[in-house]
Amino acid sequence: MDIKKFVERRKALKLSQMKLCEGICTQATLSKFERNGRVPSLSILNRLCARMGLTVDDLNQDPEASVARLREQLDEIEEDLMMENYMKVQAALKKIKENDIEAIPLRMQFFYLRGMLHAVTNKKPDEVLFDFTQILDDLDEKHQTIFTQLAYVGSGITYTRIHQPARADFFFKKAHEFINATLAPAEAKQLNSDYLRILTLCFYTANYYANKDNYKVSDQLIKKGIALCSQKHVTYYLPRLKFLAAENARHQGAEKEDISQLLDEALAFARLNHNEVIELRVAAFKNGFITKIKE
Repeated sequence: MDIKKFVERRKALKLSQMKLCEGICTQATLSKFERNGRVPSLSILNRLCARMGLTVDDLNQDPEASVARLREQLDEIEEDLMMENYMKVQAALKKIKENDIEAIPLRMQFFYLRGMLHAVTNKKPDEVLFDFTQILDDLDEKHQTIFTQLAYVGSGITYTRIHQPARADFFFKKAHEFINATLAPAEAKQLNSDYLRILTLCFYTANYYANKDNYKVSDQLIKKGIALCSQKHVTYYLPRLKFLAAENARHQGAEKEDISQLLDEALAFARLNHNEVIELRVAAFKNGFITKIKE
């Protein structure tokens, strides 16, 4: 039982022991509980907790279990972010209190998720960059974790949107260098559980270079991402990577059959992953593609 939490709550509310136990129990009973851990009857403890807006379950909460639940929540949110379920991500993040997150890895994950959500949904640049700055200037100031790379990409997306190409290029070049180093043949086999985040880096960096008409670099990154999906037997990013490959192919004047195959593959993987966003994009692409061919 977390008696410290009980005491801290009482002091935060500026309640004396005498005031808290008034009409519930003696001050001696409360003092023995706070000082020596002697738990009063459940009925008394329930009433004391209720007076401070707590429950007995709050005191029984295992900190390790709490951290595990938070990690599970953040991982689920990250999965939804990969699937472009932005409304669901936003709703889930609102339920998490930033100040309750103590573990540094989880704080970095939280700031990354909120920052990236804001970046891809066109929120105010200062809101986006604030979250990434928490990672880059505080939590990972030596820039040694994957969250620094994700913050680079999120910052690059933001600077692209506000038409600051030099800064965008600065951050995406860093991400590109990291991807090349991490997915080099000698290193790729040693990848840990961060491979899904590396796929995030691959997709957004490939998309950036595609928008700059640098299809050579974009296609190289797409191939690296698809190879990583195959190596790790994951399909989360395959719909988005295949669709981006189809867009690149069209811009480069590829054969109709090759483009159609990429679209069919993107659609198949989108349905497998329940990615309705890509399904809609494929339908729109095909409609415009067929119309253009007929003309």
